[in-house]
Amino acid sequence: MPPFSPEEIAALRVSLVVGARAIVFALPLAILAAYALARGRFWGRALLDALVHAPLVLPPVVVGYGLLLIFGIQGPVGAWLDRSFGLRLAFTSAGASLAAGVCAFPLMVRAVRLSLEAVDEGLDVAASSLGAGPFDRAFSVILPLAAPGILSAAVVGFAACLGEFGAVITFAANVPGVTQTLPLAVYSALQAPGGEAMAARLAGVSLILALGGLFSADYLARAARRWVGR
Repeated sequence: MPPFSPEEIAALRVSLVVGARAIVFALPLAILAAYALARGRFWGRALLDALVHAPLVLPPVVVGYGLLLIFGIQGPVGAWLDRSFGLRLAFTSAGASLAAGVCAFPLMVRAVRLSLEAVDEGLDVAASSLGAGPFDRAFSVILPLAAPGILSAAVVGFAACLGEFGAVITFAANVPGVTQTLPLAVYSALQAPGGEAMAARLAGVSLILALGGLFSADYLARAARRWVGR
């Protein structure tokens, strides 16, 4: 097999950067949302659940278009960010991370929520009876027990970010070396004459990364069950 071209290496690098940045910012929010859904009892919980899982059922292009309406230069949040901080998200690498993170968000919330729900509520009650407050119980009892599930969420979310296409190309475009991730590079290669070989190599890399992420997530999920069962 011929060596990878600079364009292929750039697409891999962009994918890894976009995915890692998306997880760094999305995972804490996913933990917060999962904790609220798993442990919280409040008005609007069903609405929050629906909003969190909306990216799973919406076409990715619609998600990207929604991000454009909100975070684009003419959008309410995008205009404020540009005016206040000179920060633009649309058609940038950061915007690609935002789009990928939004689409992977429900998967991360689901994984963390399942891990939190597997934690024995009796431990929470026991910690409360000993005088531990809500934050103490969350950070000293519940989240440590759910840590393997959180790691699993990070891995599967990262894998999902690597494969996101519709939302990224709609919100961040397809700029080589900037926002062109592996799926976008495969698409571009298929549009170019004689690009089948490049598309096949990039598809192979994507397959290896996806399988690695799924195997890692499965291992961490099993570790979570063993951890909670102690």
